[in-house]
Amino acid sequence: MASQSDLAALGRVAPGTAASDPVEGQAAGHGTVDAGLLAALAEIVGADDLSTATAVREQHGKDESYHPAAAPDVVVFCRETDQVAAVVKACAQRRVPVIPYGTGTSLEGHVAALAGGVCIDLSAMDRIVSVNAEDMDVTVQAGVRRKALNDYLRDTGLFFPIDPGADASIGGMTATRASGTNAVRYGTMRENVLALTVVMADGRVIRTSRRARKSAAGYDLTRLFVGSEGTLGVITEVTLRLYGIPETILSAVSAFPDLESAVNTVILTIQSGIPVARIELLDEVQMDAVNRYSKLDYAVAPTLFFEFHGSPAGAREQVEQVSALAGEFGASDFQWAERTEDRNRLWQARHDAYYAALALRPGCQGQATDVCVPISRLADCILQTRQDIDRAGVCAPIVGHVGDGNFHVVFVVDPADPSELAAAREINERMIMRALAMDGTCTGEHGIGQGKMDFLVAEMGDALVAMRAVKRSLDPENIMNPGKILRL
Repeated sequence: MASQSDLAALGRVAPGTAASDPVEGQAAGHGTVDAGLLAALAEIVGADDLSTATAVREQHGKDESYHPAAAPDVVVFCRETDQVAAVVKACAQRRVPVIPYGTGTSLEGHVAALAGGVCIDLSAMDRIVSVNAEDMDVTVQAGVRRKALNDYLRDTGLFFPIDPGADASIGGMTATRASGTNAVRYGTMRENVLALTVVMADGRVIRTSRRARKSAAGYDLTRLFVGSEGTLGVITEVTLRLYGIPETILSAVSAFPDLESAVNTVILTIQSGIPVARIELLDEVQMDAVNRYSKLDYAVAPTLFFEFHGSPAGAREQVEQVSALAGEFGASDFQWAERTEDRNRLWQARHDAYYAALALRPGCQGQATDVCVPISRLADCILQTRQDIDRAGVCAPIVGHVGDGNFHVVFVVDPADPSELAAAREINERMIMRALAMDGTCTGEHGIGQGKMDFLVAEMGDALVAMRAVKRSLDPENIMNPGKILRL
């Protein structure tokens, strides 16, 4: 953290730098982080909760993606909404960019400080504000992590089901409209956020809704900020919908003779209305990687991971229905993970799929991407993408939350090989444009960030006019996470 002497200089900013003097690498039109702002920030959060150290700044300018990092000029660690509001207000007065930071697990370069500025780290805002068990909702500060939340809720008989894999913060999950393995049954953050506390670009604090389960009162501001990626305001508190912990949870793995058979099983399962909790697809390349990385011994073949929630009789009925459907497409017998520790091991292996893919080619870079299509077009989209990958001869496992039409490709490429990088870019573009042609989306859950802005133009067309109008209205100086989602 910064000492008092650190507040006189900011690494690349000389003591006494005027507010009008540009910081090296900072975008034109934005104000400068100078000694005056540093002193104001230290007064708000305390010198121990402010850092200009190179290592801290670099950590906060990089997420889990392959996009280039860009460090902020200073990192502040806030603990309450009032502190966040004061920091944003101080930045707004000087037109200095503000970048919210949760855990850094985003996948499209969301946290890179492309124009320099102030990173607000919300990880210390980790208090569970209130649990309303009778109403099945909870209010938390933005820095609460999903695993910690469910550990806290366990004795209430309730849980929060959204599981993107990473132990992300609730604020970050809200800002990126996260979903994950349970989305096929429980929906995404969009369906499960009831209300938000948000610090606006001028430092004002608003609450977007009350805890009522429905409302027809005015614009739906909650949905506006869910998925806004920090470009409209800083989310500091979130009220979430909760669910009863299922009486019975059954997990299973089943291999298929080919990718088409596995995908068609998924489609028919969804179309049959079976309320399966999770259906995850791993192609044969990903299964080989998972077996090696997680020390499993499943068949190296296109595979579905299933999970069923309900009463003992209801879960068994779901199993029987899905088993019959899978058998029609040549599936091998289900391998069950009945004990809690076995289920946890199975789903941890699924969550580690990205790292398993990287382990296939040590020293190479992972470039993850995703699309989502209507369930009826899922087989066509996946199979055509797999054909593109095989023709190019690149290493690119496919894995996905296929129960809702969402799948991912992880290109494992040598960053020093231009031909591999070019092939990955071409396949990614073909996959996304194919998904759009099928009335799908360029991203089911990764978000736009800085990586998919051009594809958002192709997807939304003239609707971007409305998005830009909202952005300019709520953030006229473009200080909120500039350079993400929209080009202004």
